[in-house]
Amino acid sequence: QVQLVESGGGLVQVGGSLTLSCAASGTISKINSMGWYRRTPGKQRQLVASITSGGFTNYGDSVKGRFTISGDNAKNTVFLQMNSLNLEDTAVYYCNAWDVGTPYWGQGTQVTVSS
Repeated sequence: QVQLVESGGGLVQVGGSLTLSCAASGTISKINSMGWYRRTPGKQRQLVASITSGGFTNYGDSVKGRFTISGDNAKNTVFLQMNSLNLEDTAVYYCNAWDVGTPYWGQGTQVTVSS
């Protein structure tokens, strides 16, 4: 089993920045990719950003140019730098990791953007 521990959520004003971190631990075979998804009430969980062990990144359309994902393979850690936050970014953010074809999820961290 792989455990994902998220940190860095909180309250920020419109236009501000936050950085989320997620560290994987436990019985890890080989993590192929890690990423972040978010969910708001009444909506499906959506991709925010992901990164493969080879460094390939993918972003949701609504965050392109504002968010940056990075990872540390040696530490099985992923970071999400979020800039120019707006009200629509308010959500619970979930860390995701794929370990040899098996997905794992963190418990989620709340990000609230206020005006």
